Amino acid sequence: MPEAEVPGPLTGPEARRRGPGTWTGYLRYGAGKLGGALVSLFAVLVTGFFLFRLIPGDPVKTMTGGRQVSAQQLAAYRREFGLDLPLWQQFTDYCGKALTGDLGTSYQFHVPVLDKITEALPNTLLLTGTAFVLYTALGMYLGTRSAWRHGRLGDRVNTGLALTLYSLPSFWLGLLLIIVFAVGLGPIPGLFPTGGMESGEGGGFAHVLDVAHHLVLPVITLVAVEYGQTLLVTRSALLDEMGSDYLVTARAKGMRDDQVRRRHAVPNALLPTVTLVFVNLGRTVAGVILVETVFSWPGLGGLFYQALSVPDLPLVQGLFLFFASAVIIMNTLADLVYPLLDPRVGR
Repeated sequence: MPEAEVPGPLTGPEARRRGPGTWTGYLRYGAGKLGGALVSLFAVLVTGFFLFRLIPGDPVKTMTGGRQVSAQQLAAYRREFGLDLPLWQQFTDYCGKALTGDLGTSYQFHVPVLDKITEALPNTLLLTGTAFVLYTALGMYLGTRSAWRHGRLGDRVNTGLALTLYSLPSFWLGLLLIIVFAVGLGPIPGLFPTGGMESGEGGGFAHVLDVAHHLVLPVITLVAVEYGQTLLVTRSALLDEMGSDYLVTARAKGMRDDQVRRRHAVPNALLPTVTLVFVNLGRTVAGVILVETVFSWPGLGGLFYQALSVPDLPLVQGLFLFFASAVIIMNTLADLVYPLLDPRVGR
């Protein structure tokens, strides 16, 4: 029997032609979202400046390392870093420079903050990007299978395991993996490095294998903690679609169960997952402070932890702005993609 087309929610080119009403309406919708993103970025700029000045400690005294330093030398350091200026003037100078891409100079590294971010960003993207691809694919696959077999043993096991792992603190799980698989526990030998990104031995393909060896435990930590969120969102969205009339019609037309799921149910249940994917993509750029710190991974998260310990105000402000901007930009992109997937959005 030839398969018939089954009506359902609009997706693809038809949705783009008919939603959100007209292209003028879409542009108006997009302008509103972009305006909201700019307001959020300014709020982050203001929050980041004042928030980190509440951290106890004197950056100048911390950088002198407990050495005997005269009051004149301390005053000279404060003038050099602009800490002697009134707070309002420090804020206006910071905002003016940030708008031109100048995030200041790190107190402890004595290099531009943007250079330190650029240096550490590839290491973070390697770690979090690898984990992002794995936990997104795993979560969507298991979420789809669990929803389609709702209430069965596999669904209960998948959901229970996902909730358990999702509730675990990432740093605790990372430490546990280090104890068991890096240090070794009982009959289990230490199979992986305890931290860092490389051992510094060899080059070429041997170097690639060395980095991959160091990558295993932190990636497992991130995948184990993060995949559950994608699984639960995908499962919930698909369960909402399973009682729809167009799926009943598809089965009545003679379509196989896996075809109904793949061609109709899953595409129309992806909107909540799309939002989550964009948010996680923003967090991928932002890094993971706790996991990078536990595994001594030389990325943005570890750099942020080092900057907090001083506190290195330009560096923590720059990293905070960079992290928040990545999430805001990805959220905005998700909002802009939504009307192209569902014509009901943005009307």
